[in-house]
Amino acid sequence: MGAAAQILQHYDSILLEQEDFYQDLHRNPELSHQEHRTAANVARCMTSYGFEVETGIGKTGVAAVLHNGSGPTVLLRADMDALPLKEGTGADYASTVTAVDQAGEQVPVMHACGHDIHVACLLGASQLFAGHQELWKGTLVALFQPAEETGDGARAMIDDGLLARIPAPEVALAQHVLPGPSGRVATRPGAVLSSADSVRITVHGRGGHGSMPQNTVDPVVLAAMIVVRLQPIISRETPPTEPAVLTVGSLRAGTKSNIIADEAVLELNLRTYTDSVRQRILASIRRTVQAECQASGCPKEPEFEIFDRFPLTANDKETTARVAGAFSNYFGDRAGGLDLQTASEDFSDIPRAARIPYTYWGIGGTDPEAWHAAELAGRVQEDIPANHSPMFLPVLQPTLRTGTEALVTAALAWLDADDR
Repeated sequence: MGAAAQILQHYDSILLEQEDFYQDLHRNPELSHQEHRTAANVARCMTSYGFEVETGIGKTGVAAVLHNGSGPTVLLRADMDALPLKEGTGADYASTVTAVDQAGEQVPVMHACGHDIHVACLLGASQLFAGHQELWKGTLVALFQPAEETGDGARAMIDDGLLARIPAPEVALAQHVLPGPSGRVATRPGAVLSSADSVRITVHGRGGHGSMPQNTVDPVVLAAMIVVRLQPIISRETPPTEPAVLTVGSLRAGTKSNIIADEAVLELNLRTYTDSVRQRILASIRRTVQAECQASGCPKEPEFEIFDRFPLTANDKETTARVAGAFSNYFGDRAGGLDLQTASEDFSDIPRAARIPYTYWGIGGTDPEAWHAAELAGRVQEDIPANHSPMFLPVLQPTLRTGTEALVTAALAWLDADDR
């Protein structure tokens, strides 16, 4: 029996504690950069397991270190923040929490992306490693990161000296719960999550009375033309072999039906998988907007602001192959390949700053019977709630067990004492 199987045969001894922690965290979500309660509970648990714990990194981040003799140093990461969303799952541990967001608005809060699963799985894996140190050698770094949803939590920890506060890791590993049969794990070498850029564009018109449009430059018509003209950037300027998504998510202008406004604001979101495509599309967006403004006779040049940027997540091929091999040995036919994802993450900022390889995999969170029924009916998109849905709620088990098993198995691809 290998080290992973020997350690994980003790999973049932932590199951109830892990499930209780998860349900409490799901019931008490916190927005990005507000994860104070979550961080305090994480720090308390990790201290009780025997880890050296440092809190307040990047405001609410937690780093926990367990030294266990000579050997590699492996970093495992989980994100902690929730979303401004009202939960609709009806679970008996559903969130009814509200909080004040960065704009000063009172909003509902929900763990609609599975970060509560991530935290609970990393706590469970850490507890098992701490309780069975005779089966592995090296140093384990468990990192609990804030503010993934705003794309700046990883950078906040780095800017606050994270890499000077922990032993230098040789590899970084992370996972995400996704729609798919619970109990399965999936890996992918190379690009796995897209980079993301949000662009705020302000176009300037000349306002006036709705009954006299000839005296105005109507920014609403201009903005509508821009929305239409942006679509061919993907369909006609980007090669079909280069995945990219461009979405106009917001268009704001005007205050009254009979007033022509003097400006309109569009907010766009771009997802790409190579820097060359990203730069080309951003340039095309600028060119298109400027041309439409010139065609409309705008009195001022448009303004562009890029915000909420997420880096590309591109898994190191050798690291991914090593983890995939470990998964294949432990999970058997429950391990497979992961499709290219259009979602984005900021995890890669950490290994990139540390100049170390990394890999990022997916675990299923959907009830297997519900998934297979939806597949047979051709209704997966309609019937299976995805991340960021108010109905997103991974099944408790075997999701927590699988996520814990995946972290332990992946880390042991470096820390297994018998392999050295």
